Amino acid sequence: MAAGLFSGKWKLETSDNFDNYMKAVGVGSVMAKLGSSTKPTVTITVSADGQWTIKTETTLKTSDCSFRIGEEFDETTTDGRKCKTMFTLEGDRKLVQDQKGETPSIITREIKDDGAMVTVCKAKDIVATRVYRRA
Repeated sequence: MAAGLFSGKWKLETSDNFDNYMKAVGVGSVMAKLGSSTKPTVTITVSADGQWTIKTETTLKTSDCSFRIGEEFDETTTDGRKCKTMFTLEGDRKLVQDQKGETPSIITREIKDDGAMVTVCKAKDIVATRVYRRA
């Protein structure tokens, strides 16, 4: 059920404090400002064999992250950080991305009752919230 709720194309609607989150994980000030000013489109797909892919497209860059729920893997983030990452599901509506690297980060994507995908990014004591709607 979870795969069906997340699958599809999502467009960023609102973003709060994302530049400070990016600085917290070690992104330089200029890149953080650039990154927070983009309006990404995120496409989530899940194959029949359980492989998830999150594709993030902006005017600056396109990145893909492919994974299986509950399996740790080496991730190079869009901003170039190297992490050990694991995705887990909490129920059908919450996808949690746990990034362990120089600065640990947790990214939670949750499907709300109104259909929005709310993404909460946490690193150190910084919290950023980004709201996506189906494109």
